[in-house]
Amino acid sequence: MAVKDKSAGSLVVVGTPIGNLEDMSPRAVRMLREADVIAAEDTRRARKLLTHFAIAGPKVVSMFEGNEAARVAKLCEAMAAGARVAVISDAGMPGISDPGERLVRAAIDGGMAVEVIPGPVAAMVALVGSGIATQPMVFLGFLPRQRGERMEILGQRRTDPATLILYEAPDRVAATVADLAEVLGSERPAAVCRELTKIHEEYLRDTLDGLRETLSVRPPRGECVIVVAGAEPGAHDNIDLEAELRSLLDAGLGPRDAAARLVARTGKPRRQLYQLALSLRTARDPQDPD
Repeated sequence: MAVKDKSAGSLVVVGTPIGNLEDMSPRAVRMLREADVIAAEDTRRARKLLTHFAIAGPKVVSMFEGNEAARVAKLCEAMAAGARVAVISDAGMPGISDPGERLVRAAIDGGMAVEVIPGPVAAMVALVGSGIATQPMVFLGFLPRQRGERMEILGQRRTDPATLILYEAPDRVAATVADLAEVLGSERPAAVCRELTKIHEEYLRDTLDGLRETLSVRPPRGECVIVVAGAEPGAHDNIDLEAELRSLLDAGLGPRDAAARLVARTGKPRRQLYQLALSLRTARDPQDPD
């Protein structure tokens, strides 16, 4: 990669608009113009952005989930040779549920200067616009696709007083809201925020149960952020795990199914609950196979 004459390279993390191009800062434009190399999640989308702001000259290379490890090594080599590398994602701040975090870590470990140019973050826009308490808050990003893992993570937040923020693909929003209602409680205030800063921006504010009903008949379109109010102060679970598991085993469930039933209610790891259920069943009937 050809670079300008610099005594030391650096990394510039550039926040870009999440929808409305008027949100691009003059400083972000300047930094992209001054870069030797721009690492972009999608080079086609990056070139549209660069063309809109008349940015020409920097070399544009791809850096996405599939090639991030190899690309980071090459970019660090370029910085070591004196290059100024800028990184952008498709929208928003690189490193927040988008490629970039690994590159920042590698640059820091390599002794490179790292500069962050602030820009819009969908999670923060949604949080403020939701009308739900902004502090404390926990950003969960995208939940796992596997329902068991998803329910375990949500179960761990069942009594958390912090507002929860998560991203979700439009085709999975309804199912995720239903899971949130099941684990956290149907009356929790929440908001589904979609197409933020764009023409069709929309905030659906209701309880989780109300949102579940709405989304069952009107699935959302576009990128979505879900914001859920935290648990009420003093909320806690007093679950006797052994008693609950014995009850489920007595009802005819096997250790695996019994453990799965308690994952969402307790947030305990599925393996831990399974081992406890297995030991309880073995103690009750040593000859009963799993």
